[in-house]
Amino acid sequence: MGVFGNTYNYSRPLEVLSPAGDMERLEAALEFGADAVYLGGKKFGMRAASPNFTSEQLAEACAKAHALGRRVYLTCNTLPRNDEIPHFEQFVREAQDAKVDALIANDIGVFFMIKRYAPDMEIHMSTQTGIVNYAAANEFYNMGAKRVVLARELSLEEIAEIRAKTPKELEIEVFVHGAMCVSFSGRCLISQYMIDRDANRGECAQPCRWGYHLMEEKRPNEFYPVFEDEAGTYILNAKDLCMIDHIDKLAEAGVDSFKIEGRAKSSYYVSVVTNAYRRAMDEFLKNPDSFTLPKWVHDEVFKVSHRAYCTGFFFGHPKQCQYYESSGYIRDWDVAAIVTGYDKERGLIECVQRNKFLKGDTLELLEPDGMPVTITADEIFDENLEPIESTNHAAMKFFIRSDTEYAKHSIIRIEK
Repeated sequence: MGVFGNTYNYSRPLEVLSPAGDMERLEAALEFGADAVYLGGKKFGMRAASPNFTSEQLAEACAKAHALGRRVYLTCNTLPRNDEIPHFEQFVREAQDAKVDALIANDIGVFFMIKRYAPDMEIHMSTQTGIVNYAAANEFYNMGAKRVVLARELSLEEIAEIRAKTPKELEIEVFVHGAMCVSFSGRCLISQYMIDRDANRGECAQPCRWGYHLMEEKRPNEFYPVFEDEAGTYILNAKDLCMIDHIDKLAEAGVDSFKIEGRAKSSYYVSVVTNAYRRAMDEFLKNPDSFTLPKWVHDEVFKVSHRAYCTGFFFGHPKQCQYYESSGYIRDWDVAAIVTGYDKERGLIECVQRNKFLKGDTLELLEPDGMPVTITADEIFDENLEPIESTNHAAMKFFIRSDTEYAKHSIIRIEK
């Protein structure tokens, strides 16, 4: 028996699920080990600011993923208004034609329209459905849902009870990494009230990250800081979620899909975080009875832009999940370049610049499905193979001397 009373099924497939805001990020997720990706079309998705996918791009994305044996889930998890309903049938038809593997929904009308227009389409119930108990999970399963994405406000014990009291065919997905919303499972109205950008339609301006002051009505323009305690004024600002150290506990609780937040994040973020959870998952599956996370895997999630981390509600009430000091990100590393090839004859890594660095700088290189290695830029050459002192032009092609060949799409980064 596992620590939560469930008998862990060692043959149960566990999924690393990564975000894809556009084609570049989709390719990064697949390259660095995602079992599946979730993405949005041009309508009905909860990340309006991301580039997202046209119907043609969606078909291309599915073809790329399926060629590697991976899966694609399409979001239709906004709360559509009356004037949008007539367009939903076409949305579903295009998803079917593109061969997406599942649609993610949270509106009951949307759910049944999917069943009507695409009876064989797999449906996942979004975290915004607010599923917090086994009764709700069972009813959605009885209606035809293949998977439930549980509310973020559940503990591991509550997840384990849902797993124990639902059919084994019902898959359970939870968010394990990324930004958290101060509102219940993302159902927030602050942005809509303040600047008419509806978070429930993918337009959130993140006012929970802003600093606030208090003004007394008879003293206009005299502002007072709003202190929740002596630490600061960002009373709504949540830390980021990170469960990289607890893959084993999530699996033992019955989680099938480990979801990384971040469809608006960079391809670097998607690459690094996906790689970290891929390696953590592989370590767990290799030895589930005595899982030990390698330190380098733990360290990887600190090499992307992030807020201070916490473990959310998984271990009970989150006493340390608000961040009062600022709404900014911690960013200790920059992407220096992306590897595009290797010239064996000359012993040169071919690269495209992302940020400037200097000859002699110590760099770190991360290969897809690999661990970071340290390299030194002792010799740098421009595209004409002329020696240079720095990579000082945006997106320039250049070469680094190396006796070792590294995979295409490897990331070269530098500590700030």
